[in-house]
Amino acid sequence: MNILLDTHIALWAITDHPKLPKKARDLIIDAGHMIYYSTVSAWEILLKHNSRQNNLTLTPEDFIAYCEEAGYAVLPLKPRHIITASKLYASNGAIPHSDPFDRLLLSQAKAEKFSFLTHDEKIPLYHEECVISV
Repeated sequence: MNILLDTHIALWAITDHPKLPKKARDLIIDAGHMIYYSTVSAWEILLKHNSRQNNLTLTPEDFIAYCEEAGYAVLPLKPRHIITASKLYASNGAIPHSDPFDRLLLSQAKAEKFSFLTHDEKIPLYHEECVISV
């Protein structure tokens, strides 16, 4: 299975953070799975690092280096990912996800037919088959 990591899952995995759910850890270390991180996550980290949001001290360079060291493959942003993002719809009555990074990551996974590993409670509201919520 090809799995794209949501930014927070990737951060928790590369830093061995205790918030990483066991289910996520098991999926990531399974040798039968190919794990991906996105250039979208590196961009998100750049903006959060520069704004000191969430006290994020990890730089995008560090993030990329740690992901590569962990053996994760990079998934670049492609035009069809943007098109897929424009077609994402949350269930009736659900508040649309305002985070453009999460919408892009979900659209990347959907367009590539990857699984999307997330801990974000709003992502399952899109009812996309690719979502693995932990």
